[in-house]
Amino acid sequence: MNTFCLALELPVWQQRYDPAGHWLVSTALAALPLLVLLTCMAVVRMKAHLSALMGLGTVLLVAMLAFHMPGKLAAEAAAYGAGYGLFPIFWIIFPVIFLYGLTVRAGRFQMLQDCLMNVTGDSRLQLLLIAFSIGAFFEGAAGFGTPVAVCSTLLLGLGFAPLQAAGLALLANTAPVAFGALGIPVTALHGVTGIDTLILTRVIAALLVPFCVMVPFWVIWTFAGFKAMLEVWPAALVAGGTFAATQLFVARVHGPWLVDLSASLLSIAALILFLRVWKPKRILNARCEDVTGDAVVKTAGEGRRVLTAGTPWAILMLCVTIWGTPAFGHWLDGFSAVRWVIAGLDHVVFRMPPAVPTAAAEAAVFAFNWLSATGTGIFIAALIAAFAMRLPVKVVGEVLWQTVLNTRFTVITIAALMALGFVSRFCGLDATLGLAFARTGLLYPFFGTLVGWLGTASTGSDTSSNVLFGSLQKLTAQQLHISPALMASANSGGGVMGKMVAPQSVVIASTATGIYGKEGTILRFVFLHSFALACLMGIIVMLVVYLPWLNRMVLG
Repeated sequence: MNTFCLALELPVWQQRYDPAGHWLVSTALAALPLLVLLTCMAVVRMKAHLSALMGLGTVLLVAMLAFHMPGKLAAEAAAYGAGYGLFPIFWIIFPVIFLYGLTVRAGRFQMLQDCLMNVTGDSRLQLLLIAFSIGAFFEGAAGFGTPVAVCSTLLLGLGFAPLQAAGLALLANTAPVAFGALGIPVTALHGVTGIDTLILTRVIAALLVPFCVMVPFWVIWTFAGFKAMLEVWPAALVAGGTFAATQLFVARVHGPWLVDLSASLLSIAALILFLRVWKPKRILNARCEDVTGDAVVKTAGEGRRVLTAGTPWAILMLCVTIWGTPAFGHWLDGFSAVRWVIAGLDHVVFRMPPAVPTAAAEAAVFAFNWLSATGTGIFIAALIAAFAMRLPVKVVGEVLWQTVLNTRFTVITIAALMALGFVSRFCGLDATLGLAFARTGLLYPFFGTLVGWLGTASTGSDTSSNVLFGSLQKLTAQQLHISPALMASANSGGGVMGKMVAPQSVVIASTATGIYGKEGTILRFVFLHSFALACLMGIIVMLVVYLPWLNRMVLG
C-alpha cells in the first residue's frame, strides 16, 4: 500500500459548538444547511444536483462565517468529501446500473422476471422476497447503497412503478443496515466507544427484533394497503420472523460479521420453501390488480431458464461476497491500494469536549482501494456476466456509454452531498446538533435515538453516524446513569431508520429506477415512514431504560 502526503500543514483548529453564544441559535445555524438541502429537494422540487450544490454552498458559508472555520480547511474538507462521494459511493451505483443494462440488452432481465413470476405471481410476495430478503443479503455483503441500487432495478423490471420501486426498496432497507458490509457499523462503534463488540452486537440485535418482524408487514401495507397486507401475513411473518430469529442467534453466539448474510440467506430459503406449499387467495400484480385467474403456466425446461436468467445475478452475489471478505480485501490492498494523507486537513481539526472525552484530532486520509472496492467487484461481475451472456464487445461498450450518460448528474449530486457532509463533520455542525439533543435529560433515551437517525440521514451511513456520535452517546449516558452500551446501540438502531431519507440513498434510488430529478417525490414518499420508525425505536429504548424487566432482557 502506497501512502502520499498532500498539501502543507496548518496550525491546529479547534471546533466550537456554541459560536453564537446561545445553544439554540448555534443549533439553528448548524441545522441550516440540511434545511436548505431538504427544502430545495422536497418543497421547491429542485433537481437533486442543484439542491446538493445549494446545500454545499450554505454549509460553506455557515462553516466560515458562523463557526469561524478557516476557508482553506473548509475547502479541503469539501474536496475530501467530494472525493469520497466519487469513490467508493458513486463507484457502487455505476457498475450496478451497468450490469442491469447488460441484462436488459441480453434479454436476461425479462427472463428473470418470468422466473420470479414462477416463484410467485403475486407482487406483494415478490416485493417481500426482493426488497426485504434479497436486499438484506446485499446489505450484509456490500452495503453502501448496493441493496437499493440492485433491488429497485429488479422491482422496476417486474412492473413496479419507478416511484414505488425506489421508495419501497429504500423502506425495506432498514433493519439489515446495522450489520451491513460484514458488520462494519458495529466495528466502528466499538472503535469510538471502547465498548465490547459482542455486547454491542447483542444489544443492537435485541433492539432490532421488533423491526425485523414489522418491516415486511410495513412495506406490503405501504404498497398494497392494510387489507391486502393481511392476505399475505403468513409469508411476511415467515420472512421477517426467520430473519429476526437468525439475526438474534448469530449476534449472540458469533458477533456482527455474518449476521446479515446468515439471516438473509435463511430468510430467502424459508420464504421460497414456504411459497411452495402456501399461496394467497388473491394474486395481485404490480398495479395491485387482481389477476388470480391469470395462472402462470410453467414451461418445459424451467430449471434451465432459471439458471440462464439467474446467472448474471448469481455472478454478482458471488463477486460481492468474495470482495466483501476481509482477507481477500486485505490481500488486494497489499499491492494496489493508495492512501493520500491530506496534510492540510489531517489531524489539523480537533473535536473538543463535551463532544468527546478529550480533544481528538480528525483524520483526513483518502483511501483509494480501487481493486478491493465493492464497486470494482460489481464491475468485474458485470464484465464476467457480459461474457457469460455472450454479448459482443460493441454492445458492452454501448451499454457502458449509456450508463455514463444516465449517471452524469448523479455523480455531481453524490460528490456535492458528501462534500456537504464532510464540511459539517470537520466544522463541528454535527456535534452541535448532537449536543442539542443531549440536553433533553430524562427524555434523552428517546432523543438520543433520534441523534443516530439524524446522523445517518445527514451522512448516508450508519457507520458514519456511529463514528460521529458514538462517543457522545457514551458520555451522555454515563452522566445520566444510563447504560452506555444501550445508548451506543440506540445510536445505531436509530440510524438504520435514517438510511432511507439520506439524500445519497434517495439519489441512488432515483438513478437506478430512471427517475433522476424526482428525488423530492421519493423523499416525501419515505420521510414519514422513516421518522415514524425512528420514533418507535426511541420509544423502545425509553422502555428498556425505565422498565427493569425489559432492561434485564435486552442488556442481560
